[in-house]
Amino acid sequence: CPFSVPGDPKVPVLYKVERTRTGKSFSVRSVKAIQHGKPIFTCQASFQLSQGSPVQHQFTMPSVPPPEELLTQEELIQKFLQNPNLAEKYKKHLNKIQAEDVPIDIKPVNPPDIFRLEPQEPKQLLWVRARGYIGETDMKVHCCVAAYISDYAFLGTALLRHPQYHIKFMASLDHSMWFHAPFRADHWMLYECESPWAGGCRGLVQGRLWRRDGVLAVTCAQEGVFRVEPTPNQSKL
Repeated sequence: CPFSVPGDPKVPVLYKVERTRTGKSFSVRSVKAIQHGKPIFTCQASFQLSQGSPVQHQFTMPSVPPPEELLTQEELIQKFLQNPNLAEKYKKHLNKIQAEDVPIDIKPVNPPDIFRLEPQEPKQLLWVRARGYIGETDMKVHCCVAAYISDYAFLGTALLRHPQYHIKFMASLDHSMWFHAPFRADHWMLYECESPWAGGCRGLVQGRLWRRDGVLAVTCAQEGVFRVEPTPNQSKL
């Protein structure tokens, strides 16, 4: 799903759907979201009839502490804010994050040290779920919610390797998802994220959403653009 230009939440969106292919087992639809006469978003969705097959395998889910033993992102931030020696710039940054109204519960397995400037491995593990109760509804609803969850903090995985730079602009260029097994987006899932490459003002991240019982439910991939402030030894010309 590539993004063209930022959308305007105050303006209705016109969705133009094209029946790209309709087969016996697989069907494809192309969707274009339009505002002010211009596309702001394009999406290609592939659908398959449920089919059994003896050819099955998956990776093994990482072994991590259960979410009940971990602190939420809000609790971790509050813990940092209680530090009397915390610099003012960090307080502002953390309060800004705290003020965001994010409808997702997040529990980092290995919270990155946001005050260290040493490069860290561009990988992270997060327990995630939608806040509130969704229930046993149409699986398409859970897929839509998972799409929202998968985008949050995903691209930031690539920046763990480059804490010395101030990011002045970051945006997703495209986002792909493959749904493998049924799941509940309002139940805890382990989000395994990693960034195998970054360069040319772009970064690539890959992710896997695991159910608590070890079943791989969703695989994700995203490419994004990064703009950083020039360092003192870089020419501004």
